[in-house]
Amino acid sequence: MRGRVYGADHDDPGPRAGRVYAQLVGGPLDGLLLDVTDLTERERGRGVSLATEIGRYGPGGRSAYGPRPGDPRRFDWWGDLP
Repeated sequence: MRGRVYGADHDDPGPRAGRVYAQLVGGPLDGLLLDVTDLTERERGRGVSLATEIGRYGPGGRSAYGPRPGDPRRFDWWGDLP
């Protein structure tokens, strides 16, 4: 898997060996990879809320993503949160 990882430094943006990633699809974080290595299956199933400055609510806002049914390697955008 190639791409930039959500939350990684711009100097070292790539995925690391031995880690598990989900691709973020849609919304302001489209195309980024999310490191889900340390999430339990239950946590992955609930989805995640990620801080972003480029969503609907600007700085301090969050974007919600959840696993795509049938393809847990992709997290689809559910919407933005204040």
